[in-house]
Amino acid sequence: MDKTRHHKFFGLKDVSVSDSFWKPFLDRVRTQVIPYQWDALNDKVPGAEPSYSMRNFKLAAQITHPELDYGVPADAGHGGFIFQDSDFAKWVEAAAYTLFWHPDPELEKIIDGGIELVCQAQQEDGYLNTHFIIKGLEKRFTNLKDAHELYCFGHFLEAAIAYYEATGKRKLLDAIIRYAECIESCIGKEEGKLRGYPGHEIAEMALVRLYEITKDERHLRLAKYFIDERGQSPLYFAEENRLHNNNFYWHDSHFQYQYYQAGRPVREQFAGEGHAVRAVYLYSGMADTARLTGDDELSLVCKKIWDNIVNRQLYITGAIGQSSYGESFSYDYDLPNDTVYGETCASIGLAFFAQRMASLLPAGCPQGVFGDVMEKTLYNGIISGMSLDGKAFFYVNPLEVIPEACEKDRRMRHVKAERQKWFSCACCPPNLARIIASLGSYIHSYNGEENTLITHLYIGSELNCMVDMGKILSLKTETNYPWDGEVKIKFSLKESAGFKYGFRIPAWCKNFTLSLNGKNFSGYNLSNGIAYIEREWADGDTISLMLDMPAVFIRSNPRVRVNSGKIALMRGPIVYCLEEIDNGNDLHKLSGGGRKEPTGVKISYEKDLLEGVNRISLTGKRIKDWNEDLLYDTEEPVTEERELIFIPYYAWANRKTGEMRVWFNE
Repeated sequence: MDKTRHHKFFGLKDVSVSDSFWKPFLDRVRTQVIPYQWDALNDKVPGAEPSYSMRNFKLAAQITHPELDYGVPADAGHGGFIFQDSDFAKWVEAAAYTLFWHPDPELEKIIDGGIELVCQAQQEDGYLNTHFIIKGLEKRFTNLKDAHELYCFGHFLEAAIAYYEATGKRKLLDAIIRYAECIESCIGKEEGKLRGYPGHEIAEMALVRLYEITKDERHLRLAKYFIDERGQSPLYFAEENRLHNNNFYWHDSHFQYQYYQAGRPVREQFAGEGHAVRAVYLYSGMADTARLTGDDELSLVCKKIWDNIVNRQLYITGAIGQSSYGESFSYDYDLPNDTVYGETCASIGLAFFAQRMASLLPAGCPQGVFGDVMEKTLYNGIISGMSLDGKAFFYVNPLEVIPEACEKDRRMRHVKAERQKWFSCACCPPNLARIIASLGSYIHSYNGEENTLITHLYIGSELNCMVDMGKILSLKTETNYPWDGEVKIKFSLKESAGFKYGFRIPAWCKNFTLSLNGKNFSGYNLSNGIAYIEREWADGDTISLMLDMPAVFIRSNPRVRVNSGKIALMRGPIVYCLEEIDNGNDLHKLSGGGRKEPTGVKISYEKDLLEGVNRISLTGKRIKDWNEDLLYDTEEPVTEERELIFIPYYAWANRKTGEMRVWFNE
């Protein structure tokens, strides 16, 4: 593998976000979501599903240290799901990211208190999982397939790294490194060890992050072992079931052990399959491992899986995971809009995978596509999972909703017409918090070997870094993106520096203009979705980019059956939708298009609508109701001209419960 291709993304120590679109989301996470979720983890949100997360840690600490008394009855038992520990871990990670851009001693004090509790629960040999500490340590590592021990470990490792990088405090990091050593002593290829691997992946990419801090080969080796051992024969999960009499929930499913991406070795997998969140977490770890080990074969597998997901199984909103059965991928070009699962965590995991693929940059992959997918998921399928006040959440992100069907049609029982305060399975809310809080780490990357800096996302921000053999650069991005396509990028340098600078030209943009220091500029090289300028940069140099951003109709590949004869509306990176509150009920009666471009288009920025959005209206039609109460007839439909009103998809269900749809009749 040609390692000179690899790019490393700048972290939160290097990037500060000031963007007019994203800064309110970041502030909302810090001021609303983090405190709200801390209350939820402590079961203090009235009317919400109890979490039991912190109660479990208190009870586990009391069991580990009988002299402690947190007031939890000894017979209280473990509350919530078997993976409830991970909710606190994700909360710590999200909170840690906010500390990079908003120091908060009071929040640190709360986090430190929670970490102290976790460390009190830890066993002498490093083991740390409240479910088994409370219910019996003799059962630990007997159900790696479903018990989520390694999943919780992975999330705690991500949290420990984030908190260490934000504050320099090592208490949680050292505790989880001890847990990693415990795992390594029990699991592996050596004689006497379990030949197991995670049932729910994330440990793989977390261990890679740990290796990049410690440079301890054991951590990278364990990540690689988890990847390479997965799906090998004899199948560990099947052996584990037999030995411990574990249930196999998917015995009558089409995916069988591929639900866990374990039906065959990963190097024989070439499509998104099984549980969608597990899948993209695994693929992210695979991409990281391929990058660090120079594994060409694994890199090619990542590329094939990526191509399958993005070209055959990806929703226009960036959602993945078509089926509620197993929260899973289904098959190519199957993209139902009303029964879709589209878990918020799955879109977040896809953003992880996209960022890691942009770092790996496998041969034959255009660099620009990774930024395109990060952008699609971030602006649509991810932030749709949270209400604009940060206090309610979608687990499932449909592209078409009829509230009555959500209540009365069992096929749609997983779909909600309004966001929920919390979930007993609360993976999505803290996951949202952690990706939004870490947004700055998705914007820019650098390849030191080639001395090339790339901007992947147009987010108002400032990057401070070194280029050209240690010269200090401050790169400031100013924009009103995504509401308009004007982007200004200013270079501040104490001394001139020669390097190549690339910036993504989004796939949705068909025309753009570029100026350098106020003059039209054509001396760029457009390659694989990235425009590159290579020159000696001076202090004050300014790129002005204007991306043409009309409202356009989007159509699906004809193989997507459910979207035959339907169109969707986009402007720039934003997917739009129709809501009942603006257009009346029976949205299926509305139609537009019939031509390449929308007609009668009006685009207006409404600062008081949905925290400030571009509202789009255009000329369409509505089928008139029949005068007689007939179910079938030979009469042709009669239509009347109507103004159709669209809002950004991410902002639906923030005003009034009602119908919604992204794809409408052409």
